[in-house]
Amino acid sequence: MKKNQFNSTHRLIALFLLASTSAAIYSCGSSTANDTPAQMPAQALPVITVSDHQVTAHREFTASIEGSRDIEIRPQVDGYLDRISVDEGAYVRKGQTLFHIDARPYLEQLNTANASLQSAKAALESAAINVDKLTPLVANNVVSDVQLKTAKAAYDAAKANVSQAQAAVDAAKINVGYTSIKAPADGYIGTIPFKTGSLVGKSTMEALTVLSETKDIHVYFSMSELDFLDFKQQFPGNTIEQKIKQIPPVELVLADNSIYPQKGKVEIVEGQFDKTMGAINFRATFPNVNGLLRSGNTGKVRIARQLTKSVLIPQEATFELQDKVFVYTLLDSNKVEGRPVTVSDRSGRYYLISKGLKPGEKIVYNGLDRLRDGMAIAPQQMSMDSLLTANPI
Repeated sequence: MKKNQFNSTHRLIALFLLASTSAAIYSCGSSTANDTPAQMPAQALPVITVSDHQVTAHREFTASIEGSRDIEIRPQVDGYLDRISVDEGAYVRKGQTLFHIDARPYLEQLNTANASLQSAKAALESAAINVDKLTPLVANNVVSDVQLKTAKAAYDAAKANVSQAQAAVDAAKINVGYTSIKAPADGYIGTIPFKTGSLVGKSTMEALTVLSETKDIHVYFSMSELDFLDFKQQFPGNTIEQKIKQIPPVELVLADNSIYPQKGKVEIVEGQFDKTMGAINFRATFPNVNGLLRSGNTGKVRIARQLTKSVLIPQEATFELQDKVFVYTLLDSNKVEGRPVTVSDRSGRYYLISKGLKPGEKIVYNGLDRLRDGMAIAPQQMSMDSLLTANPI
């Protein structure tokens, strides 16, 4: 009896262990099945085929705008400002009165000079009469010729005094004229730091104002050493002057990114590089008939050049990493690979690539933020021509 009970107990334990093992095995199998992620489908992303294009590239250089002449208006005589005839920012014509200095002291000087002139003329006339009187007496030996010589010397002195007095009158007239300060050219009036009643003069440090002659505008821009070397290689000519003549008319991009309607011409280049900035200055001249440009404006000078067989890609197909530009190229296995490229220039919304891509290669157009090296995608071919039609160069 006891033996049968022992066998039954063992059978129960064996069944329990078998059931537990089966449950454990089932549990492990279930967990493994649940933990295995489902295979994600490849992303469908647009790709474009890289090809050569003939494009007009633009190089832009930060520029400052100045009048063809910025003329400091300064007083030539000392005195109080009696009248200011223009306002700041006004457009004036050549010869127009700008300022008037109290002329009364100079008018009195003119009156005094005129009186001295009249006195000198009277003395000259008296000396002439004396010479005329003595001449026949000397001829008839009535008086000695010494008296005649003395009379002639007095006449010469009186004549010199007349010339001196006349010069004083002329100088006084000039000073009176200086009390009315006129515009030396057409242009715009700058800031006027003085008010009516201010004491001004030749020794005043600050100018009354600055007149900007703006019929033509000078736009100054600079090139780095590398840009300058590229400029010398780009345009034909044996000298810098000859190369400058080959530069096509340039555009001016204003501060609001609009294009100034008139084109300009690059005229001169500075003789040497600025050692502190590592750059050399150029100057372009633009017509300013309508007066749209003013001294002190800023902008960018845009120089165009024709490029043939240039690899062109949209900027949206690139990303930057550590100051380098990258694209995702499509491999034969439909996997992507990040690749650095060298941007030689830009034209509109496109980059011109000099290194890193060859015609016929494919790159991902957008969705770059979701990609990693080696990731597979479902490429959707996109025409580069359609991009260029939608967004022309």
